[in-house]
Formats: sequence, C-alpha cells, structure tokens
Amino acid sequence: MVVGLLRFELQIPASTSLKFKRQVVRKVIDRIRARFNVSIAEVADNDLWQVATIGVSAVGNDGAFVNEVLDKVVHSVEESGVDAWVVSHELEILNLGESLDGERTLAEAERAGPRSQEGLSLFVGEELPTLDEIEEAAEAELARQRASEQDEPSHRKK
Repeated sequence: MVVGLLRFELQIPASTSLKFKRQVVRKVIDRIRARFNVSIAEVADNDLWQVATIGVSAVGNDGAFVNEVLDKVVHSVEESGVDAWVVSHELEILNLGESLDGERTLAEAERAGPRSQEGLSLFVGEELPTLDEIEEAAEAELARQRASEQDEPSHRKK
C-alpha cells in the first residue's frame, strides 16, 4: 500500500476577508475533488485572510501512480485561474507494503489464502462446517452444561 501526502500553501492577495478567502478555498477544493480521486481539506492558517494551507492524500498500490496524481493536483491548482497561486508545496510518498505482508503476486496470494489475524481462526485448508453441524454442536454443548449443573451440589442455605 502506498500513501501519498501533499501539502501546499496558497497565497490569495486579493482577499480582504475570511469570507472571500473561504470562497476561493472552496472553489479550489471542489475542483480538485471533482477531477481527482483524493482526500483534500484546508489544514492550517484557517484564520488568515490571504494564506491557506491545503492537505491532500491519495492511496494506491503503485508509488509512481500516486506520485503522478499528486503532481497533477499541484499543476491543476497552479493553472486553475482562481484568485490564488501556489507559493510552496511538499510531497511525501509512504510505502507501507513491507509492514503488512510485502508485495505478493496474485498466484502467491491465492495459494496463501486469507491473511489471518491474531486470535482469529480462519479455517484455512479446512472445509467449513454446515449449519446443521453447528446446530448439533451447540445443542450438545448446552446438554453438557445442563448435565454438569445438575451434577454439582447445591450450596444454598435454607
């Protein structure tokens, strides 16, 4: 899994109020959301009239693709024609594949079966029990519990 993080600072020189700034920021955010499949929000400088800091994230399985999407986001904002321009931007790509299972081919994933989690039994390589078998096992367990309750002496005082 590859996670891309982009943070860019917008300069909005024509802004004379927070209302004007928010209109410009909303226009930028809405255009990016409509054009790219990314998460985007204003992340800092909320109360400054002429500066906005925008955060963008993208997730994928190919680092080059995630990098390309975030580069296109920056270029799109720079060429958008809104009353703002990009002063600076930072881009970071995190590859989280090694920490989970590493990258596997489809054939390797199919042979390995589902990933197990601690404390979770996944019946790998076993045939799952039928509903009738589960009901029979539950009835047998209830009968066993009732029998053990009857066998125990009562400790009640009268």
